Amino acid sequence: MIRVFIDTDVIIDFLADRKPFSESAALLFNRIDKNEISGYTSSQSISNLYYILRKYGSHKRVIQVLAELNRIIGILPVNQKTIRMAMQSGFNDLEDAIQYYCADLGHMDAFVTRNVRDYKEAKLPVVSPETLEYRDA
Repeated sequence: MIRVFIDTDVIIDFLADRKPFSESAALLFNRIDKNEISGYTSSQSISNLYYILRKYGSHKRVIQVLAELNRIIGILPVNQKTIRMAMQSGFNDLEDAIQYYCADLGHMDAFVTRNVRDYKEAKLPVVSPETLEYRDA
């Protein structure tokens, strides 16, 4: 089964129903929920998601949403090695680099983001949710 790292932007599209991106994000999460794809994100994404989603809902509701997310996707750690690799990389954005190296160290098959152009330094396949939808899983 294909293992994909899901960037924070795609998760926010799904959880916050951000149009027009939420449809392709929902299809991706539907495939994960059906065990057609294994989805992962980083521990950094969880704290970022809490911070962003907390603006739109109560602490209790956001925790419920994140607990449901945690039920269907795996959480990869951001550790010293991840940070060191990100800082030494050619990425222009440290947050993007941290996400990417988290996926790389987690042995992901693909990195799913809406901002494909931000990952020119990537060796992993970097795809949008729309592109991944049509790949063999």
